[in-house]
Amino acid sequence: MTDQAGLPARRAALAILSGVLQKRRALDFQLETLKDFAPRDAGFARALVSQTLRHLGALDAVLRKFLKKPLPQHKSGAASEILLLGACELLILKVAPHAAVDAANQLAAQDPKAVHFKPLVNAVLRKVAGEGAAILSGMDRERLCVPDWLWTRWAAQYGKDTARAIAAAHLAEAPLDIVLKTDAAAYPDSEALFGPVRRLHSEGRVETLSGFAQGAWWVQDAAAALPALLLGDVAGRTVIDLCAAPGGKTLQLAARGANVIAVEIDAARAARIAENLARTGLSAQIVTGDARDQDLRAPFVLVDAPCTATGTIRRHPDLPWIKGAADITVSAAAAYDILESGAAMVEPGGLLVFAVCSLEREEGEEQVALFLEHNPDFNRAPLTVDDVFGHAEWITPDGDLRTLPCHLSDKGGMDGFFAARLRKN
Repeated sequence: MTDQAGLPARRAALAILSGVLQKRRALDFQLETLKDFAPRDAGFARALVSQTLRHLGALDAVLRKFLKKPLPQHKSGAASEILLLGACELLILKVAPHAAVDAANQLAAQDPKAVHFKPLVNAVLRKVAGEGAAILSGMDRERLCVPDWLWTRWAAQYGKDTARAIAAAHLAEAPLDIVLKTDAAAYPDSEALFGPVRRLHSEGRVETLSGFAQGAWWVQDAAAALPALLLGDVAGRTVIDLCAAPGGKTLQLAARGANVIAVEIDAARAARIAENLARTGLSAQIVTGDARDQDLRAPFVLVDAPCTATGTIRRHPDLPWIKGAADITVSAAAAYDILESGAAMVEPGGLLVFAVCSLEREEGEEQVALFLEHNPDFNRAPLTVDDVFGHAEWITPDGDLRTLPCHLSDKGGMDGFFAARLRKN
C-alpha cells in the first residue's frame, strides 16, 4: 500500500478514532462508514483504528515521552489522534517509518487546526520511529491499556493477578467462534471447544466459508453460547428469549427443538434475527417491542439483559474509552426491570436464566442477589460441572456462571459473561 493509496483509509480511521475519543461514538456504528471502501482499504482502516484503541494507553504513554505538555485540544484539532494513529502504525502494525510519518504529516496538513502542529507531529513520530519500540517494551502495557475506572474495579473484584490476565487478554484480537446447527452440520476449518461450539482457523469473509450459505452454523462467541445451554432440554417446549438480538441464542434454542418467542425492542435488529432464521432454516416467533411490556408465559425464560458489555472488550476496544462507572448504574437499573418482567413470565416450576456480557458485579452477581431477596418464589438452581462441559473454573461459589476473557487462554480466550439459573417454586 503506497502512502498516497493508503491516505483515504487513514483519513477514515482518523475520523472514526476522533469520533470515539472526542464524541464517545461507538466504534461498530462508525465502521459502517467503510462500506464503500475497497476491501483492502477498509480492512486497513479497521485494523488501524481498532489496534490504536486496543493499545491506546500504552501508545499515549510513549507519545508523552516526547511531548513537553498535552496538546490544547481546542486549538490542535485532530493532532492528538493523528499522533496516536502514527504511533500505532509504527509500533503495533509495523508500517515502514517513512510511510507512517509521511501519512501523518499529510493528515495534519489537511486539518485546519492540526496543520499548525504539523512540525510537532513530524518530530514526535520520527522520535517514536527511532526510540518508541524500546520504550514500549519496558512499559507495563496491561496496566496502561486499562483506564483507571475499570482497573480499580477489576482488581477489587477479581484480584490484581486476574485483573492483569483480563487486561492481557484484551490486547489480542478475539478469534471467531461458531455454533453448529446440528451434530452433522458442515463447518469450515476449526477446533471443537465444547458442545456445538467451534473456534475457526479459516480466514476470509464469513459468508464465503464452508457451510455458511447452507445455514449449517452461525457466528457466536463461546461464552455467549453458554446461557441458552443452561436451560437444558427444551425440545418441544416454549422458551421466551428476551432482548433477543443479535439472535444467536434464538437460533440455539430453535435448533434444539424449542418453540421460541424472541422479543427484541429494536426493529432493525429484529429484522436481522429474521434473516438469520431464514438462512439457517429455523423458525421462531419474533415480537418487536419492549420486553417489559409483554404479557407472555412459558416454562423457560432467557433474559440476556442490556449491560455495559465490558466482557466483550476484545471485540469492542472502544468500550473502555466511551463508557464510565456511571453507565454501570444506568444499565443495571434497566436490566433489573427486565429481569423482574422476565420472572413474571415464568410458569410455576419453570426456569429463568439471567445473563449479561459484563465483568461488573453490579450488573451480574448483585442483580441476582437483589432479585432473590425480593422474590422468595425463586431459588437458585446451581450449575454443575457437567453444565459447563467440565470447566469448574467457570462456576462461582454461589453456583452461577462467570467466564473471563482470560479463560481458555491457551486457545485464544473468550468473552466475559455472567449467568444465573433460577427456578420458580
